[in-house]
Amino acid sequence: MVKKENTELGLILLKNVQDAMKAERILKLKNFEAKLVAPPPEVRVGCDLALEINIIDSYGAETVLKQYGVIAFDILSLKNTQLKPLDIIQEQDFKDYLLIKAGHMKLTFAKETGEIVNISGGGCPDIPYLALNMVGKRLDEISQPEDLGQTLCALMLQRAYEKAIKIFKV
Repeated sequence: MVKKENTELGLILLKNVQDAMKAERILKLKNFEAKLVAPPPEVRVGCDLALEINIIDSYGAETVLKQYGVIAFDILSLKNTQLKPLDIIQEQDFKDYLLIKAGHMKLTFAKETGEIVNISGGGCPDIPYLALNMVGKRLDEISQPEDLGQTLCALMLQRAYEKAIKIFKV
């Protein structure tokens, strides 16, 4: 889909994290604009992730997802509502270091060199492996977290990595 100006946003609510991750991949492959966000607590149905989409695309997105066996729990318009999705990515500046938090995962790197000095958070079994392959190395010299792990923690670390690499290259 072509990027639309002044579009009304909506949320696709899903029952579990795996469906949210799969739905994002599918929709992006099919050229929909879709972004993983944390749904507002008032509408959360058990999954800590939702997809933010252009509401005008909701019927097409739902149809495509059904073809791949992903069933939306609900699709909400955010127009005329106080509900706001929460951005899953946050930054915290520590002078010489920058911490990027995505969900429960945190990646800290030296701003001058791009060296990753710490990875923490989450509770997934692949975190030690991810840390072993990333800590002590430069952002631009590592394998991407999504290539190293298969869990929600790896996905969130990937989002933190993408933000970090964008900041470091600026």
